[in-house]
Amino acid sequence: MSSARLNPCIRLPLSPEVLEEITSKAKDWLVMHGACMRSKHQLNTDEVHHAPFVLLPTSFPRDEFKKAIEVQEIINELMNTVAHDHEFLTATLKSTIEVDDFTAKLFEIYQTVLREGFEQKLSLGLIRSDYLLHSLEDTTIKQVEVNTIASSFAGIATCITDYHRYILQELDHESQLKNIPENNALSGLCDGLVRAWELYNVESAVILFVVEDTTLNICDQRFHEFEIRKKNSKIKILRKSLGELASEARLGQVRDLIVGDFTVAVVYFRSGYEPAQYPTQKEWEARLLIEKSSAIKCPSIHYHLAGTKKVQQELATPGALERFLKDQSISEKIRNVFTGLYSLDFNMEGEKAVEMGLKDPNKYVLKPQREGGGNNVYGEAVRQKLEVMKDSKERTAWILMDCIRPPLQETYIIRPGNPNEAELQDVITELGIYGVIIGSSNTIKMNKQVGHLLRSKPASANEGGVVMGVGALDSPYLIS
Repeated sequence: MSSARLNPCIRLPLSPEVLEEITSKAKDWLVMHGACMRSKHQLNTDEVHHAPFVLLPTSFPRDEFKKAIEVQEIINELMNTVAHDHEFLTATLKSTIEVDDFTAKLFEIYQTVLREGFEQKLSLGLIRSDYLLHSLEDTTIKQVEVNTIASSFAGIATCITDYHRYILQELDHESQLKNIPENNALSGLCDGLVRAWELYNVESAVILFVVEDTTLNICDQRFHEFEIRKKNSKIKILRKSLGELASEARLGQVRDLIVGDFTVAVVYFRSGYEPAQYPTQKEWEARLLIEKSSAIKCPSIHYHLAGTKKVQQELATPGALERFLKDQSISEKIRNVFTGLYSLDFNMEGEKAVEMGLKDPNKYVLKPQREGGGNNVYGEAVRQKLEVMKDSKERTAWILMDCIRPPLQETYIIRPGNPNEAELQDVITELGIYGVIIGSSNTIKMNKQVGHLLRSKPASANEGGVVMGVGALDSPYLIS
């Protein structure tokens, strides 16, 4: 862990009296403004609690925040170009699909639709590029991953920005509000969904949210639904699981997607990114049916594959970006935010990466082709995992990544039912930048950077998922 530190936005600790009063107000503010989730421990669909949150906004270098904002539209276009490069996707994922059943099934759907011809040429990407600060000689952002499916929390992130403005005012620090950047993530992502609906050009068609059987992050999803209605009251939203769609969805005469009595213009996947969300073959059949249809998918199957860890690793290899970005200066901008990513294929580079991980496991993270958190391997466990699979094809389903060393800072994380919320603790923070792109192989209809998300977690934690109960929602306080 890095020993570098950032100073908090105001002097800490707060007095016990102020802390107790302000925490009580904070919880009520967040509940009353919808920054809530369902409990995964005592699930009751009639109840929600406030999401885990950081009491005060967390310091983040202004220049690095600006850098992340500036490259997002390039990353959007890069993902669109990668998604439409069949040769690149096939070559990059060749070894992975031999040993990773989940990626193999996604790739099989891709091949089927490619062979039959994509009925819908346009894809919608609601993308989030995630970064950690890396502190060695200086402090700079390094990309952790690019999310091309179910990039969540834009709704609540917007709410948390407003909350942190409120809490600084309550603590008599109104002069510092200028350091909390504007955040239009929810509105921006919903602009993309509405624009895709308009491009489909059937006024009676609906937007379909593909969701889990039981949604914990319900408020975030509903924020999107309600914002779409606010932007265009003609648009109806359906919410269906893949299991429900297996029995309710069909293709019409012109390969339009029909669910019940409705034609679907846009399919927005908030589920479908991990194996547990396909418990039977019928969920895979539903996904294939959707991909064969003329609905605009968010993401389409090729956008989904473009977001895999293996593709991310391949893009970091020397010369790879130049295949997609013809301007050398733009390639350098993107390469500067990449960290070291290494293939574990059975070749010279893969053998070298295995040896690096075995020799000094604390310098690296092992990452599989999974989204949703809780899947990575850290520290001494990297050596143990590599020892087990170094002679097995299983290793080609993983990538090795340099371990990023973020600076620490003190703050308060507030969790529902947490008796230790008054304790200051060191945290590290992860910045996500949201982007929207609508494109085909030769056309870009929309390309925007639209907002941000900050999540903080205890410095002692490896994984940081908010839904998993480790991370907490936050917003940046920009410092020079």
